[in-house]
Amino acid sequence: MTASPRPTLARRALAEALGTAFLVATVIGSGIMGERLSGGNVAIALLANTLATGTGLVALILTFGPISGGHFNPVVTLADATQGGISWRDVLPYLVAQVGGAFAGAASAHLMFGEAVFSISQHARGGLGQIFSEFIATFGLLSVIWGCSRARPQSTPFAVGAYISAAYWFTSSTSFANPAVTLARAASDTFAGIRPADAPGFIAAQVCGAAAATSVFRWLVPTLSRDADRVVVQTELSEKSDEDSPVRLHPQRR
Repeated sequence: MTASPRPTLARRALAEALGTAFLVATVIGSGIMGERLSGGNVAIALLANTLATGTGLVALILTFGPISGGHFNPVVTLADATQGGISWRDVLPYLVAQVGGAFAGAASAHLMFGEAVFSISQHARGGLGQIFSEFIATFGLLSVIWGCSRARPQSTPFAVGAYISAAYWFTSSTSFANPAVTLARAASDTFAGIRPADAPGFIAAQVCGAAAATSVFRWLVPTLSRDADRVVVQTELSEKSDEDSPVRLHPQRR
């Protein structure tokens, strides 16, 4: 039986752009809404932000994952490429789509709430504690992805959403864990923003956390590269028969 043709790179890149745009719009928009409705109670605002982001992420992975893999995150794309799950020639288009989508999502959220299209964030998120938090948050995210995509691919979207929801609360940085999202949030002077001066430390920690988690799981699971095409969700693959490749059975992504 012949599988559906794999989506073209252009379609996959657009899916990454749209998914990342909706993710950032969810993060920033729910932050604005939560802050406006919470009457100054930061805990309630953060809870609203958490619930919207976690549930929205599950929906977005399930929606766009079958097309592009549902990365929405440069460090996920880079980690996947190191294990052979995505071709290196596809990495740059994915990264450009993710960053461009992130800024489009930020602009959309601002327009919906009557804010300036872009504004430099004044929200300080500095210090070693928050940078270390980003290392931990991203290490945990990649651990969840590698572990679930190998053993329980159908559960990965839900596991990712649940982990990010938890990490909002157990990390002092509220778990950005995504360089594209970090850059876009630096252009948002809202509840979810981050000062541009603090963004490079976050991004460096995110890259290190993703690399560390991938290295650890590569040692824990020597066959990890066989499962890399399921990160975060397996895409529709090329015209080979299911008998030729058992991992081509299309899991309900992430």
